[in-house]
Amino acid sequence: MTPQTKPSLSSRSLDRLLPVMLLPIAFIALGPVARLLLEGIGFGDGFTTEHLTTVLARPSTGTALKHSLITAGGGTLLSVLIGSTFAYLVALTDIRGKGALVFCLMIPMMIPPQITALAWMQMAGPSSTILKVLELAPPLGSPQPLHSPGGIILLLGIQHASLVFLTLRAGLRMIPADLVEAARMSGASSLRVWTQTVLPLSMPSLIAGSAMAFVTALGNFGIPAMLGIPAGYATLPTLIYQRLVGMGPSVLPEVAVLSLVIGTVAIIGVLLSRYVLSQRGFGLVGLSGTPLALNLGASRRPVEIGLWAFIFVILALPLLALCATSLIPAYGVTLTFSNATLEAWKEVLLTQPVTRRAYANSLMLATGAAAVLLVVSMPLAWLMERRSSHLTRLLDALIDLPYALPGVVLSIACILAFINLPFTDLTLYGTIWIILLAYLARFFVVMLRPIQASIAQLDPAMEEAAASVGAHLGRRLRDIILPLAAPSAAAGAILVFLTAVNELTVSALLWSSGTETLGVVIYNLEDSGETVMASALAMSIVLLIVGLMGLVQAGADKFPKGVIPWQS
Repeated sequence: MTPQTKPSLSSRSLDRLLPVMLLPIAFIALGPVARLLLEGIGFGDGFTTEHLTTVLARPSTGTALKHSLITAGGGTLLSVLIGSTFAYLVALTDIRGKGALVFCLMIPMMIPPQITALAWMQMAGPSSTILKVLELAPPLGSPQPLHSPGGIILLLGIQHASLVFLTLRAGLRMIPADLVEAARMSGASSLRVWTQTVLPLSMPSLIAGSAMAFVTALGNFGIPAMLGIPAGYATLPTLIYQRLVGMGPSVLPEVAVLSLVIGTVAIIGVLLSRYVLSQRGFGLVGLSGTPLALNLGASRRPVEIGLWAFIFVILALPLLALCATSLIPAYGVTLTFSNATLEAWKEVLLTQPVTRRAYANSLMLATGAAAVLLVVSMPLAWLMERRSSHLTRLLDALIDLPYALPGVVLSIACILAFINLPFTDLTLYGTIWIILLAYLARFFVVMLRPIQASIAQLDPAMEEAAASVGAHLGRRLRDIILPLAAPSAAAGAILVFLTAVNELTVSALLWSSGTETLGVVIYNLEDSGETVMASALAMSIVLLIVGLMGLVQAGADKFPKGVIPWQS
């Protein structure tokens, strides 16, 4: 009777403990979103629709919404074209150097969007240092071609292509090689195999990746701010930023309405993709352990050259232009061997105190967010999988909201939620803690979902056997769950850290003097005309990100399979 009694007592104590554990998590992750909704419908003024009707009736709101849909939609189409091309070729063919290709394709996603915009601006236009060296620069006074809707769409498409690639490649690896081989043995050509077998089976993954790219592009702040604001082309995130920076907290009810507009569009996009996915379900049975590797024959070398040429254009050329700009003595000067200087690097990295603060803040916030989420997500994922209830299922359904909503929307939500803490006179607004809380809410699902999926695959019989011999809950989590779920947890922690360390969209509206992050400093330097110093700081961050990714990649053989997000 003893082995049966202990699990029963453990179950009852866990049922009592569950609401206590979920309450602070729900408060941090979902509290700001709920507060935003209440502000948008006029809760503070007695549920009035005055702010809602006033903001929605403004021509600027409709224009910004149209611009957001155009740039996000166009960027998503380009992301699908780039990401799917790489995914199909990498996952299905026998091209060489797949690991290096994937690593390079991941770099644009890891680089902050404002650095991407800055690098491309240094590659094109009349002030391009690299074009001046090649004597190809347009005449001074010529317009910057990237300061346009087309420029925003181009960079959004490149920035988020990796999302489509990773999602689609994961789906392609689920397709049994035996199924494709059967079609080929029946006489089907490679084109027919792709159109009638591979494409239909991979369509759910392609749709899911497209939805992620659209939502991310819709909330992207760095690229529309760097390219759109100088051209007077406002999207909803940049309109919110300009209103809040220009008017301060007094316009919070108005920007809350604008945030709800973005959030509504994002949720509609996600729900639409889920509806389409529900209509296109395919069941796969008997997965093959052998990955597909269709023989390209004589076409292999031209395909490889084309892929590497594309990587060179979207990655190497902009970074070379950014590096060249960081070495000139003043913006607009032609770079030569005689005038190349590291003064901008010295000034921005060694002299400017704001840069040192930004580096310290960004590294601390990224490390803190990854560590806190790692500690919280492991037991929470176990509870949600092993002690399912109405409460856990509700939380599971809503926990994606802070990540699905654009970052600028989450920023406004956090300001509303934490500007006055309930039942106190304290405020987190203007402190670094509000940024950390926003990061926790933003990246919670990035950490939770991989661990949750890993635990769902574990047989509960192992835990039951341990409990039957007297192992308490803590020991079962430490000795059974933690080692088996560690690779997924490590993958989530790496993604959270690399994403948070260069984040701008969330922190752009939350920072204050002393709490600057790296993304904020770069944007402020470029906005104030210090392009050379902005380029030097941007290059230092690129080197940091690539160095961290390279360090993780170098230890690939020592990590369990699944730890490195960009590997199989």
